[in-house]
This record gives sequence, C-alpha cells and structure tokens, in this order.
Amino acid sequence: MNKELVISSTAGEARIALLEEKQLVELNSEKKDQNFQVGDIYLGRVRKLIPSLNAAFVDVGHEKDAFLHYLDLGPQVQSLLKLIKLTTTGKKPDPMLSNLKLEADIDKSGKINSVLTANQWVLVQVAKEPISTKGPRITSDLSMAGRYVVLVPFTDVVSISQKIKSSDERQRLKRLAMSIKPPGFGLIVRTVAEGKKTAELDQDIQDLVSKWKSAFEALQTAKPPQKILGELNRTSTILRDLLNANFNAIHVNDQLLYDEIRTYIQTIMPEQIEIVKLYKGKQPIFEHFGIEKQIKSSFGKTVNMANGAYLIVEHTEAMHVVDVNSGGRVKSADGDATQESNALQVNKDAASEIARQLRLRDMGGIIVVDFIDLHNPNNRKVLFDHLKEEMKRDRAKHTILPPSKFGLVQITRQRVRPETNITTVEKCPACDGTGEIKASILLVDEIENNLRYFVQEQNEKELAIQVHPYLEAYLNKGLLWKTVANQWKKKYKIKLKVEANTSYHIMEYHFFNKSEEEIKI
Repeated sequence: MNKELVISSTAGEARIALLEEKQLVELNSEKKDQNFQVGDIYLGRVRKLIPSLNAAFVDVGHEKDAFLHYLDLGPQVQSLLKLIKLTTTGKKPDPMLSNLKLEADIDKSGKINSVLTANQWVLVQVAKEPISTKGPRITSDLSMAGRYVVLVPFTDVVSISQKIKSSDERQRLKRLAMSIKPPGFGLIVRTVAEGKKTAELDQDIQDLVSKWKSAFEALQTAKPPQKILGELNRTSTILRDLLNANFNAIHVNDQLLYDEIRTYIQTIMPEQIEIVKLYKGKQPIFEHFGIEKQIKSSFGKTVNMANGAYLIVEHTEAMHVVDVNSGGRVKSADGDATQESNALQVNKDAASEIARQLRLRDMGGIIVVDFIDLHNPNNRKVLFDHLKEEMKRDRAKHTILPPSKFGLVQITRQRVRPETNITTVEKCPACDGTGEIKASILLVDEIENNLRYFVQEQNEKELAIQVHPYLEAYLNKGLLWKTVANQWKKKYKIKLKVEANTSYHIMEYHFFNKSEEEIKI
C-alpha cells in the first residue's frame, strides 16, 4: 500500500495529512506553540487529593489541573519519588539508577493519600491531551518511546509487541533485548523491530538513554510546574511510528521543516531520505494534492459513499452514533436473498468507511453503529470480521463487540487528544443565516437607485458594477440598445461597465469608480 504524508506549514500551525492510495485517512493539526502533547514529561506539584476518586489534581502549568488516578501512579512510584527528592535536594544520584535502592511496589488496591501528599513534587507524563473543559490526564508510570523500543525505568521486564506473531521471532527479540538493555530499565519491543538486528535496537536504546539523562539533568534545577522532557512534534511522531518501505513520498511546503524532517529520517531510516520532497507550487499544497476537497467531503453530519449509500454521523457528549443508509443503491433483482446480499455489500462498504472516519476524525470513547439489518447469522459474522480487518490499521487501542440482537455494533476507541472537527457548513452570505433574502424582483431597481444616487448626488461620470454572472448576463445580454445596462447609460449619460464576478453570491453587487476604488453610499 502506497502512503504519502502531506504537510502544510503556516506561521501558526502545521497540518499533517496521511494518504493511503491517495485517500485521506488521518488529519492532524499541531499549533507551533502547543504544549501538553502526549508523552511530554513535567515536574508538577500536587494541588489537592480527592480520596473519594482515589486521585489527585496536579499543577503542571495548564489552566486546568491535570488528573492523576491512583492506578496511573505505576507500581514503582515510590522509587520515582525517592529519585525526585534526592535529585532536587542536590544529592545527585546516578541517572542510570545504579546506586538507587528500589522501593517495594505499591499495593494495587491502595489509597492515593498513602502515596502522595498536598504540595508534593511529582514527575508525571501526559497520557491524554486537554480535551474540552478537562485538563490533561497524566501518569507517573514513565516511559520513553523510540522507533523500535520503549524504555521503561524502575523495572527489568522485557515484553514484545503482541502484533509480532512468530514465536521464534518473539524469542529472538526477547533474548536480544535482555542482552543489551541497561540495568534498572525495562523494554517494550515495538512491532517495527521485527527482523531488525542488534545494532539498530542498541542505537535506539542509546538514544533513549541519552534523553533520560537529559531529563535527569533538567530535573536538578527544575521548579514545578516545568516541562522536563518534550515528546517529538506530531510530524516526527507520525514518522517514527509509521515510516516504512510503503511510504513513497513526504511533501512539505516549508524549507525549515523540510530540513528538519530530512535530518530526522537520516537518523531512523536513511534509505528513505529521498522520499522527502519540498513543494514549491503557487497553489496551496492541500489543494494541489486534492486534500482540501476530501476534507470538506469527509467531515460533517452526512458522509456519502461511492455506491450511493451514505452515513449519518452524530456526536453527543456521551457517545458517537453512526447510522448506515443504503440511499439510492439499485437492487439488481427482487427477492429476500438479493436484499440480504445487497445489505451485506452496503454494510461492508460502510464498515470500510467507518474505519476510515474513526481515524480521520480521531473519534474516541463509545461509538455505536446501526448497520442495515442482516437476517443471516453467517452474514453478520462476515460483516463483523470485515470490520475488525479494516480496523487493524488503526493505531489507537480499540475494542469491537459482535452485533447485538438489535443489529448494533459497539466500538470503544482510545481517546488521547481532542477530536478533529472541521466545519463543513457556512453561513449563507445572501441571507446571513436568516433563511430569507430581499425579493429578487426588486434587486435591479435597487441597483438603479444606487446608480442614480452616484450620478446625481456625487457627480460620478464613469462607473463599473460587479455582480454575480447570472445577473451580469441579465443586465448585458439582449439587443444592443435594449439591454438594461445600455438603457442606464443613455438615461443617466454615464460611462458604465457591468462585470461578472464569480465569487459574489446571487444578490451581491458593488460599485467602483474610474480609479477602480469601491464606492459606497
């Protein structure tokens, strides 16, 4: 499968579009000054404990305090708190934890006030970005993600991605990871490590150890709330997690970002460096690659599909609801069997589009899908298997339940950042959203009244009127001296041009003088 990344960079933000076979499947937006990305590590101060929730609110510098639940403390939080205390009081323990005696794991069913106290300093990592009125969701179970491995301090456990199915490869990677991991640190071996050699994994580990040492250095002089270690920007994170031989191009319209991406790819996958291309066209990059049109057609309440069927997507505070409609899909013949097969095909097409929509809009939480009713149990299983297969490309954690007795499919999908929401409707410029416009039969009289005012009251001798093309045709077309425009010229003894402007709405018009300056009453 061919994949392309198209990046539109402006002064305030970068918009990142991921295309698979030219179809838009992911859309990310990153503000240039954005804080609190997933993976950022902060030194925070416990603001208050909430025993009833078994959680704490922590000040990390956001306008809303971050939420830290007891279950997100991590089993070795006491060792982490000990390291923070030693480091911030000038004791300078070894960042590689060699001289740090690890504390016992905390009780899984314990209470938050047995571990933390108000005003205590704690090192935390952003697990979910601020969403709506909520602050960040944080964890003190720290980890640092590289391309091939995730480094986890205060543990010796090595685990292998479940997506690596070969038992021989899993054993090989486990032996390899155990032999090169630093003491006092655990590793999670990622899916992209499959088939990789020792040198590649070791280099990735050394890079992560270097980041950990940098964070440790920053911690020595830090005061809460303060960012200790920033995650890669969204572009680099996508490249780190997705870049493979199937990528055939990365298009970017900013020279500085182009250089940064080339430098980053040189470190993680040097054989792919030539796929980075600097876009220099005059047309906006998203329009050039047809992305802007896909954005407008893919968001909104109604999503049309190529087979004539369509989805209705409703967002509520509690969940997202998707209704599948067959639309004008033509049945090839009559009969129950044909209806069932048509319904199955529409549902399978809808399942593919729903899987894309979840990634594209980054919809999280509970999603309920009302597919077209299928009476054959085998067909329901075919649909369920097809949906699971289509969702395999989704990087967010998700769970799909089989169709219920009502034909509903329930999906839960991890939510770590605000949902992508694109406005696909605009306020009507003719009625300003009221649904009513002035009677069009009076429009020509209104224009003539304004023309009379400019000639008689302001002594204009030469004017141009710009109008919608339909109105221009009405004013200019006809027998030479019987057109409306020529009658006005003769009546008011003025040089007059009526010009079409395709950007105007049907009721819009503007007057310009001979200096091409707009004039108004």
